[in-house]
Amino acid sequence: MDVVEVVPSFEEYAFTFGGVAPLRRVRPGTALRLWSDDAFCGALRSAKDLSSEKVDLRFVNPQTGPFFVEGAEPGDTLALHFVAVEPARDWGASAAIPFFGGLTSTDRVATLQDALPDTTWIYELDRARNTVTFVAQHSDLSVELPVEPMLGTVGVAPAGAEVRSSLVPDRFGGNMDTPQMRAGSTCFLRVNVEGALFSIGDGHYRQGEGEACGTAVEGAMSTTLIVELIKGGAPEALPAWPRIEDDTHWMTVGSSRPLEDAWRIAAVELVRWFGELYGLHPMDAYQLLSQISEAPIANVVDANYSAVVKARKELLPPALAYDGVHDDLRRRAATLL
Repeated sequence: MDVVEVVPSFEEYAFTFGGVAPLRRVRPGTALRLWSDDAFCGALRSAKDLSSEKVDLRFVNPQTGPFFVEGAEPGDTLALHFVAVEPARDWGASAAIPFFGGLTSTDRVATLQDALPDTTWIYELDRARNTVTFVAQHSDLSVELPVEPMLGTVGVAPAGAEVRSSLVPDRFGGNMDTPQMRAGSTCFLRVNVEGALFSIGDGHYRQGEGEACGTAVEGAMSTTLIVELIKGGAPEALPAWPRIEDDTHWMTVGSSRPLEDAWRIAAVELVRWFGELYGLHPMDAYQLLSQISEAPIANVVDANYSAVVKARKELLPPALAYDGVHDDLRRRAATLL
């Protein structure tokens, strides 16, 4: 299988989902190797670089795309299988940005507190050891942490000609910030417009669940993925919200505020998916998932919060989603590694 490489210029970045002309057209079955810049567009390169001075908030979370998938139309499902997600620089950056993050006053949780200190941390990458190093700014500690690359943003154009910031997660995907979006995973997204118009970006060299301070170890990324299209299907079988499958779990992602509504969305979507996978009545799926589901927090900092609800495949009978496209993509991916 040939791999099409795309390295966008700054002028080619997308900063929204929807409202952007396609970067290029691709056919289902295409393998892409996509370079994406970090969430700061490379503006933070040392601990002395502060976000309030260096980061232009008009240009954060640059997306590589959108890609027009030939033949995709509303009523279809897009499958994106992530073959490899690899750091493209030897450093990553994280920052405490004034009035942004999970443990500070924000524009939505307004209090009479000053902003937390504008602070930047640079994480050096050791490729041989596959680690990034945390170095404290106000204390005396450094810690090597394993690299666990993931993509913060994966999404398609929203329905109804809507245009959404690349900082927002919603039913179209977007800035979900879940560590589940990693190599070996297949993401299923409902196609809302002709061509689907999918984009990816916001690479993280690692991130804790919740992305507490609002930024992960943000880094430029080289992502290899395979694009597949699932045509048609019954309306009730289409993913209303993003679904993820890997070799060990069935997963769904919900995004909203408050956080419990994000969880509810993801839980309802997994109930729906279990109806398709196992022929379960919704009440039976509800009961089963009440006993086996896990619910990692993806983010508590974006415009909407995101939660994942997941179930271990080993606890369940074998099942195939979308005629086994994940397993097929895994086989195809093996030819690229």
